[in-house]
Amino acid sequence: MKQLLILLLTVTFAMQISFGQDRITGKNFATRSEVIAQEGMAATSQPLASQVAIDILKQGGNAIDAAIAANATLGLMEPTGNGIGGDIFAIVWDGESQELYGLNGSGRSPQSLKLEYFKKHGYEDIPALGPLPVSVPGTVDGWFELHDRFGSINMEKVLQPAINYARKGFPVSEVIAHYWQGNARVLKDFPGFKEIFMPGGEAPKKGEIFKNPYLANTLEKIAEGGRDVFYEGEIARKIDAYMREHAHKYMKGDQGEGGFLRYEDLKNHDSEWVDPISTTYRGYRVWELPPNGQGTAALQILNILEGYDISSMGFGSKEHIHTFVEAKKLAFEDRAKYYADPDFADIPLDKLISKEYAKKRRKMIDPNQAARSYPAGKLEKGNTIYLTVADNQGNMVSLIQSNYRGMGSGMTPGKLGFVLQDRGELFTLEEGHNNVYEPGKRPFHTIIPAFITKDGKPFMSFGVMGGSMQPQGHAQIVMNMVDFGMNLQEAGDAPRIRHGGSSQPTGGKMQDGGTVYLESGYDYQTLRNLMQMGHDVEYTIGGYGGYQAIMYDPKEDVYYGASESRKDGQAIGY
Repeated sequence: MKQLLILLLTVTFAMQISFGQDRITGKNFATRSEVIAQEGMAATSQPLASQVAIDILKQGGNAIDAAIAANATLGLMEPTGNGIGGDIFAIVWDGESQELYGLNGSGRSPQSLKLEYFKKHGYEDIPALGPLPVSVPGTVDGWFELHDRFGSINMEKVLQPAINYARKGFPVSEVIAHYWQGNARVLKDFPGFKEIFMPGGEAPKKGEIFKNPYLANTLEKIAEGGRDVFYEGEIARKIDAYMREHAHKYMKGDQGEGGFLRYEDLKNHDSEWVDPISTTYRGYRVWELPPNGQGTAALQILNILEGYDISSMGFGSKEHIHTFVEAKKLAFEDRAKYYADPDFADIPLDKLISKEYAKKRRKMIDPNQAARSYPAGKLEKGNTIYLTVADNQGNMVSLIQSNYRGMGSGMTPGKLGFVLQDRGELFTLEEGHNNVYEPGKRPFHTIIPAFITKDGKPFMSFGVMGGSMQPQGHAQIVMNMVDFGMNLQEAGDAPRIRHGGSSQPTGGKMQDGGTVYLESGYDYQTLRNLMQMGHDVEYTIGGYGGYQAIMYDPKEDVYYGASESRKDGQAIGY
């Protein structure tokens, strides 16, 4: 029955592809040409946010100013993936120093919440919603860290476009409206949520004008008072008061005054500047941020793949898909075991991303058979937004921001205009695990920005949204461009592979080999071949992330921009 269903789906997808208009140039699966411009480029998941970034550039701001402005606008326009209740990570190429800088803007768990609370009340996992998965929101502090170090215009000017849109309103775009409807069904009963995000009692539909005057007020206070108004002033006190009043409704046992996130947790928060980590892949250097994020997995996958002649396999072949999936399985076993807050865990990072370790792991792959399980290596030792901006001074920003599960925990502090994140769900309650819950600890993070250099110069700033899809997406983008010769737009539009159902960051282990999910565009014979090799394979429509990218051509001194069709986004240059 399952085989018949897959066959029917395949025929349907094939009909859709064959009836599509062929392109005059390039790959037929590409949705559009790349955008090419000289002065500046912005690629975000919402066209109005991309335009905000370009407007900031034209008003004298640099790429860092424009990225913050776009992020603030996306927090309003795409609350299904991000907002100032969430966390932020960024990689910045500084045109002046010609160096890369990494920012970890993730928040920590509440100091008053102990592991014993979960054990005492019978929790096996941290809940997805409510007060318990809430960690300190790091985004606002991250903005000011980026701006203080690299910004060129004042924050009032940077945040004004988002404030204007929040007060006057904007038309909700199609994909965002779809996710908004789903989030609203789940979160509508949390205090404060419906009042802000469901005007008239319903989530906004495509094309409807949405306003968020509460968020406009909050952003105005941040623009005028700086990060301290959020973490040490009026906003922090309102968050504390909200949690004390409402959190106990969603928790077991006696919690004293209710909830755990407190004013002191916000007051003590700070972001961290970190050194990006990297590996080489066929002459290109791919950069990620170190744990507590999962960027290391993308580097591990690429190191394993580098030992194969991927280009000769051909895009979409059984060899291509099989080799990628097995490399992913290997990397994700290590991801499940080792990745965590480095302040609380000894992570053998240098060994994990070494070529020698990749060589050992590569030997475990059978070219003809899917593995049901792999052990983690023995060493000595979930919606999002992504955006990228580049300017005429040579600055490039790779920025990613998220609330974790869509719109977050549901906890919506009174009349502030945003939802608090639920990133703490990704802690494990397994004692002794690197990522076990502890007070004041940053949880394992799925959101990762990426960057590529070539001969020590900027080549590409890019990212792929979507939980565990992100490192898989990063590796596939690199393969598409380097191994298969695709251009920037084609590399993002090409049908993707997503392997799931195994190696969770909370300590879970793959036992059944997981499932290989494929987008339309892969032929049925390849699917049959993969099944014969032992893979569980399914066609699915969603879950493949959302890609934005900017590439720099030093010969012509121009930027190329790309934004894929899986989201509402757009690349814009001038």
